[in-house]
Amino acid sequence: MTTTLSQKTFIAVDNQQLTRASCDRDGRWSVETLLSSNKASCLAADPTNKNIVYAGANGEGVFRSEDRGRSWAPLGLEGQIVKSLAVSPHDPDVIYAGLKPASVTLSRDGGQSWTEQESFQRIRGRRFWFSPAEPPDKRPYVQAITISPTNPDVVLAGIEFGAVVRSDDGGQTWSNHLKGTVRDCHDLKFHVTNGDWAYEAGGGGAALGKKSGSRWRKANKGLGLSKRYGASCAADPERPEIWYYATSFSPGKAYGKEAEVYLYRSSGGGDWQPIGWVDHPLPQLPVALVTDPSSPGHLYAGLTYGDVYHSADYGDSWQKLPFNMGRIWRSMIVI
Repeated sequence: MTTTLSQKTFIAVDNQQLTRASCDRDGRWSVETLLSSNKASCLAADPTNKNIVYAGANGEGVFRSEDRGRSWAPLGLEGQIVKSLAVSPHDPDVIYAGLKPASVTLSRDGGQSWTEQESFQRIRGRRFWFSPAEPPDKRPYVQAITISPTNPDVVLAGIEFGAVVRSDDGGQTWSNHLKGTVRDCHDLKFHVTNGDWAYEAGGGGAALGKKSGSRWRKANKGLGLSKRYGASCAADPERPEIWYYATSFSPGKAYGKEAEVYLYRSSGGGDWQPIGWVDHPLPQLPVALVTDPSSPGHLYAGLTYGDVYHSADYGDSWQKLPFNMGRIWRSMIVI
């Protein structure tokens, strides 16, 4: 059964705080600010229990909520800069955290203890990784982690600015940079049910992965040479050949008040086609694209300055939701 919008909870982070939007029984939406002193930076939901949500923070480690984001408790990795989180769809006690400087740490007991995956430090070429995204500090970090929905041992990790790498043994060992992916990774996702498909958006365009994320190709047909500063991507939960990609010309045209942004849909390997609630270019970046595993065709776009748009027809038409989340940076979940 498809959940109505009024039953949804929206949670987003902006590298400083966490915001939560929910609707009461009278249909009134409210937005709360939480973890405001903890520099919240990323989110992950337990795919087996909608009440459980995790947040990573810059220098504060990991936090856990058991009530859909209403309250939070620290869960370890204190003092660590956590940039990405992933909860295994096969075992909710297995949680991966991507850190800055670039490393991966793993919990197998729901976050009670964590173990660094030391082989990540031996990936060939990592000495060339750097990130211009957080000046003056140019240390690279793990921007995204995603776990195959069909094989619990297959994990992808994307580094900004560095590489996309793959493990086929649950993080014990890692590949070198995967040919065909974008080194400047901004978003990286497996399909929610079909482990043969994976997707990337980065500072160099879009990439599509097949064969459990082991084979990749660039996917820029229809973008032109200039619209390849990719920020976010998502795929339809029922039809993996339909996916979405938000992009711009450059960082300066993506995130500021003078943004010129483009949102595209690709179907069945065809060229990218523009979609959106106004004509291109869009005035704000869909910094987070989210699909709903229980509702094929539905897509949510969380914009830089806090507006959220919803489409129920694969991006053909859109509704602006009646709340604003202040600011969104990279991570938004809908539960």
